[in-house]
Amino acid sequence: MRHRSSGRKLNRNSSSRIALARAQATALLREGRIQTTVAKAKELRPYVEKLITTAKGGDLHSRRLVLRDIHDKAVVTKLFDEIAPKYAERPGGYTRILRVGVRRGDATPIALIELV
Repeated sequence: MRHRSSGRKLNRNSSSRIALARAQATALLREGRIQTTVAKAKELRPYVEKLITTAKGGDLHSRRLVLRDIHDKAVVTKLFDEIAPKYAERPGGYTRILRVGVRRGDATPIALIELV
């Protein structure tokens, strides 16, 4: 039975999944858009949106909560100073997933995930 077991495993153990999510979230917040597989993009979307929602608080506690997941202080500063104020009036839906084709080697669907 699959009761209450959510999320994709992505052929990784739990620590590798966490590291992948943190690395992709850092890259997305730094660059604004990244290219990845559709499955990874769908797992990344709620992770990043929760970080942005937390950053909208703007206080020290919110910053420390975000720093648990994003270890690059420059990216955290950008998140709090530029990204979160831009979405202050928006009640969620900060990212967009666009399918861009398939990977040549194994025909895996590739997506572009970007900040709206």
